[in-house]
Amino acid sequence: MVREDLEQARIRLYEKADRTKLVLMVSMVLLILFGFIAALNLLNSVNLSFRAEDPSVDPFLSSVNRFLNWLVIAILGFIGPYGFYMAKKQREVKQIERRLPDFLRDVAEAGRFGMTLAEAIVVSSSGRYGKLTPEIKKMAAQISWGVPATEALQLLAERVKTPMVQRIVAIIVKSSDAGGDVADVLTMVSHDTKENQLTEDERRIVMSTYIAVIYISFMVFIVTIWILNATFLPKMVQASTALTGPTSQNIGSPLAENLPAVVYQIKIAFFLATIVHAIGDGILAGVLDNGKVPNGLRHSFIMLVIALLGFQLL
Repeated sequence: MVREDLEQARIRLYEKADRTKLVLMVSMVLLILFGFIAALNLLNSVNLSFRAEDPSVDPFLSSVNRFLNWLVIAILGFIGPYGFYMAKKQREVKQIERRLPDFLRDVAEAGRFGMTLAEAIVVSSSGRYGKLTPEIKKMAAQISWGVPATEALQLLAERVKTPMVQRIVAIIVKSSDAGGDVADVLTMVSHDTKENQLTEDERRIVMSTYIAVIYISFMVFIVTIWILNATFLPKMVQASTALTGPTSQNIGSPLAENLPAVVYQIKIAFFLATIVHAIGDGILAGVLDNGKVPNGLRHSFIMLVIALLGFQLL
């Protein structure tokens, strides 16, 4: 029992801290906080506007506009920290995977000199493998504490948690348990991993073109709305003023009198469409990039910031 406790203590000593839950909790707090402020603005309990409001606009429409602005900030507070943290985490994982074939090749070369898998890992841990180096040092330390090499590799797979690393570790563990020539297996796995990485690089280069198209289409959408707000909608307001002027015969016409409110509702509809456009396009960009939705949240964050600033300047 004491020996098992010592083994668990040694393993936990070199576990990698995962801050995903902490970042997600902070994001949820920001979402709830700014969402509460948005609800207060909708109920007219507070009046937190980013700029001076037009007194001629219906108070309810003004509160809806404030609600949408703070709702966007609430969404930004959620997807910003979580999205950028997940993107940073995935980038570090990719950097680890990038140097994994080099490490496997060095372990295979050490194994050809008659070393066991554990000895080969310890000897190879003195090399430099970029972001992979701390993980190799942890494995070597675990092995020096008495943890079997196969278990140390499995702990590496649990820390990195990617299909590529888990597949490589599973192959090495099965080969070691079968008692075959691990060096040849490591060489083949290293070559196969390198080929898969080159294929993935080619795919990402092709997908980057589609991501650029998504950003361009979003900017075109924003510019189109800006033109409508700057030229077409003001002309509608001027036309309604002319229709309800003192020399006009349309005084008291419901359509002419309600036209400014309709124009303001159209602007709110444009803003809603932009929010949906930004979130959807950002998620699509992330899926095209690496097939993961969390990676697209940072794209949605950037597009939402552009949309919010653009509408505040209109």
